[in-house]
Amino acid sequence: MKIIAGLGNFGLDYVGTRHNMGFEVVEGLAEDLGLSLDKVDFQGRYVKANIEGETVFIVEPLTYMNLSGTCIVPLMRYYKIPVEDLIVICDDMAIKPGEYRIKIKGSSGGQKGLQNIIDNLGTTEFKRIRIGTGEPKTKAETVDYVLGKPSKEDRELINKAEDEAIEFLHSMIKFGFQRALSLMSAKKSKENNAK
Repeated sequence: MKIIAGLGNFGLDYVGTRHNMGFEVVEGLAEDLGLSLDKVDFQGRYVKANIEGETVFIVEPLTYMNLSGTCIVPLMRYYKIPVEDLIVICDDMAIKPGEYRIKIKGSSGGQKGLQNIIDNLGTTEFKRIRIGTGEPKTKAETVDYVLGKPSKEDRELINKAEDEAIEFLHSMIKFGFQRALSLMSAKKSKENNAK
């Protein structure tokens, strides 16, 4: 079993904001697979599906970002999903728009949704994809920045990074995490050599 959880804030006011990159990725993945996150439970909405012979949960917490773990961790415990089968997708201000990072484990880096998952799980040993949003000019602007919408130029870059993250998730479901990582690295290397 795998659980793919996208972080964000639920509601129309937050659609298209920098803080909702995780939602955008899991919604794109579900759409590609012809699925709908239509089950509501565990303070979230999700779909449980059999894909490529693997049971996969695609989840969006209905809590606010800062309480994401109160949705994801009870769902994992109920279905007995081990922490190594969790992958979380979220925004990251420390990464430029158009870029993303895939990590096997690590700190929250100040991302409050990730921190809440860490606090509820009691470990940092879970996978994550961090989608770059860039950072505000000053620290005082952080809240307005993450809850704001990116410029047209940044949005195009972010969409590209989200598409690549979705492609990685498809590959992960089909081949497993390590193989998907190898395939992605080979593809990036080939693209860089072609430049």
